[in-house]
Amino acid sequence: MKLGVGIIGYGFIGRVHALSYLSLPFYYKPLPVEVELIGVATAHKETAQEGIREAGFKFATDDFNELLERKDIHVIHCCTPNHLHREILIRAMRAGKHIYCDKPLCMSLSEAREILSEAEKHPDGKYQMGFEYRFIPALMRAKGLIDEGRLGDVFHFRAQYLHSGYIDPERPMSWRLDKRLAGGGALFDLGSHVIDLVRFLLGEIGSVSAVCETFIKERPIRKGSEERVKVEVDDLCIAQVSLERGGFGVIEASRVATGSNDDLRFEIHGTRGALRFDLMEPNWLYFYDLERPGEPIGGERGFIKIETVQRYPEPARFPGPKFGIGWMRYSMASIFEFLRCIAEDRDPLPSFEDGAKAQAVIDAAYLSAKEGRWVEVEEV
Repeated sequence: MKLGVGIIGYGFIGRVHALSYLSLPFYYKPLPVEVELIGVATAHKETAQEGIREAGFKFATDDFNELLERKDIHVIHCCTPNHLHREILIRAMRAGKHIYCDKPLCMSLSEAREILSEAEKHPDGKYQMGFEYRFIPALMRAKGLIDEGRLGDVFHFRAQYLHSGYIDPERPMSWRLDKRLAGGGALFDLGSHVIDLVRFLLGEIGSVSAVCETFIKERPIRKGSEERVKVEVDDLCIAQVSLERGGFGVIEASRVATGSNDDLRFEIHGTRGALRFDLMEPNWLYFYDLERPGEPIGGERGFIKIETVQRYPEPARFPGPKFGIGWMRYSMASIFEFLRCIAEDRDPLPSFEDGAKAQAVIDAAYLSAKEGRWVEVEEV
């Protein structure tokens, strides 16, 4: 089987996806399908031409419909600003394409329901969300330990995703700061990943109590401009959540966390053990086993360091399990799984339904912040 790939949007994440495809033959043998980068679509013509030079696309366009009309394109990657997702996804489904969509799925739960309804009409399509952090070996191992019961009943957790990129008040407006184009701020951008990982590891979120804040309320309309415009998306969101299976947690998403880089952190505490993970140390998972002896003088208690590094299962083959993992690696693993689901006619995970469930929690959090109360996710 040979699949032609079209990427819509060629900013940061579009480049990540293109580079992932170019790298896959080095990291996996055999590949489940043969792939070829055919077309790239972006609103900026100069960026589209960069796609041809950098990734070897056969053609570039500023009209994404050209990709949907091509018979030699079987897979579409949606890597655009959030407000374009709904239209692209629905049109791509109707064109008979398989789809890999960057997070978040769309702008609201109502849009997500519309997308899921359309997906039901096209059962032969394979649709996967770009929640690539599920494919970090440390978090794959964390899920295994939780599912094996090694933590016992989870009482509480803390999950943070902290960036500092918007701490400068002179950083100008961009689509991520425009509510009409982004839908939301830190909660959309970073919180969507955290919410998906909470669901992946611990199950469904039942209710939310959130606060959201925009600290930098105006920004330059463009670099060097004295004209200021109002910012209507959140710099920070902190949400208390309850889990349907029991237990509570705190989710924190910030784009103004001074001193942070790409700080995704988890702490999970249960009756039999605990886990810690930090994306800035992605090669290890820390596990505390309460069933180890505590005497004499501490016995064997304490967090152990599990070396997950690049311990992906076959057919992963390069560069080997002993080497440290980098940010691109789990993006490749996610896309590899997508291709394998197409080849084996399986439904991918994380699915568009996972994207919709994350969106439901986001909508519930924003409603909670607006009304100052706990909100059941089923309310939205």
